[in-house]
Amino acid sequence: MKNFSKNKFPGKNSKNFKKNSDFGYHSNDANRFEKNERFLNNSPKNNNVENLKKKDTNNNFSSQKRNKPIFKSNKEFSNKKYEFHQELINKRNFDDWIWGKHSVYEVLKGERPINRIWCTTDIFSSDKFYILLKELKSKGVLIEEVSWNRLSQLTYGASHQGVALQLACSKTISIEQLINFSKRNCANPILLALDGITDPHNVGAIIRSAEAFDCKGIIIPQRRSAGLTGTVAKVAAGALEHLQVSRVVNLNRSLEVLKQNGFLVVGLYGDSQLSISNFLEKAPMVVVVGSEDKGISLLTQKKCDFLLSIPLKGKTSSLNASVAAAISLFQLTSNNHS
Repeated sequence: MKNFSKNKFPGKNSKNFKKNSDFGYHSNDANRFEKNERFLNNSPKNNNVENLKKKDTNNNFSSQKRNKPIFKSNKEFSNKKYEFHQELINKRNFDDWIWGKHSVYEVLKGERPINRIWCTTDIFSSDKFYILLKELKSKGVLIEEVSWNRLSQLTYGASHQGVALQLACSKTISIEQLINFSKRNCANPILLALDGITDPHNVGAIIRSAEAFDCKGIIIPQRRSAGLTGTVAKVAAGALEHLQVSRVVNLNRSLEVLKQNGFLVVGLYGDSQLSISNFLEKAPMVVVVGSEDKGISLLTQKKCDFLLSIPLKGKTSSLNASVAAAISLFQLTSNNHS
């Protein structure tokens, strides 16, 4: 086997190398390093590297300043979190919300009007809650069963104990009470039924128009409709105090009850061939108004005795639900009272 010279491949014990604490071993050949340094200093590529190094040195302070991490104390972080939580609560108006078992139970026992209730499954295991919730549901109060986490989201992390409710701005009455009230002092009363109108601003505007045109009451379904919230009351501008409202579990079933009591059911339908201006029937009447995008549901259309359209002469193809309700009430009340 061929022997390799130690001079060709210097090892650890070579005289030409000394131990370096950082990189192992280095050579003592000073002449060789001087030549290398002269070559590198005169190299154009090295000049570019030196220029880059100078630029890096100049920008070192701004770079460190830009990339310097910002550490906040736990106390400051918790304060920011609390302020953010309060800001969320302020954005969502909780003035008409109540949560917690004891607080909610006292409200349920009282006579304050309730718009909506959210509760977990555990609440139904309590007999006192179960009886009250069942009674309220029959009166048209919307009761929604949700998970604990969902209820925490709705209340923004409040200690809800599994139940929360939203108060209504006005009391509601049953459909039978509304029928009796409407016929008390009027031969041909007009009622208004809302089908799928979920925007509280629209509901508030409709209530205001209904009261202005002597409508005797409004029927709102339990689901797929805005409740009597603070926004509705504000937009209604006081009209809610002078108008009876019935919140029903099932709108179509209520329309059947109205028909049995002598009411004509009239639906506003944009594609109908019968114009509201040509409709001259005089009788107790309930006018059904649907949402602007979907209109009256197909099942509700089948419950209507007449479908009426509002003739439009411009290029606009449809009207806002509150505007359509106001126009139809003006036309129908004029015919009914003439």
